[in-house]
Amino acid sequence: MAEGDTIITDSPIGQRLQQYSHQKENMLIFGNKSFPMVSKITMGRGSGNTIVIDNSLASRQHAIIQKIKDAYFICDLKSTNGTYVNGKKIKPDKYVKLQQGDVITIGKSDLVMR
Repeated sequence: MAEGDTIITDSPIGQRLQQYSHQKENMLIFGNKSFPMVSKITMGRGSGNTIVIDNSLASRQHAIIQKIKDAYFICDLKSTNGTYVNGKKIKPDKYVKLQQGDVITIGKSDLVMR
């Protein structure tokens, strides 16, 4: 590196770091709140969930979103009323890949992938 160069801008490592800093963070929108997409998100009526859905049609442990490599997958946890992605009911215990813009419906509540 030449004098005045920094690792942030001029080195191969810095260039890779800049690529990551420009990547958009995935979010899950629920009501007026945004939740960052992390490796595991639990959803349901129970207070121990990452996202608590105050809705009588939501089961205590309703669904889970998990990150596998660079993708997110949702799984219904054998809920009473089911989980829907873009209006289509997903099968219990089966993982369904999520895309940006997908609408997840649990009971009367919608969550949106951004």
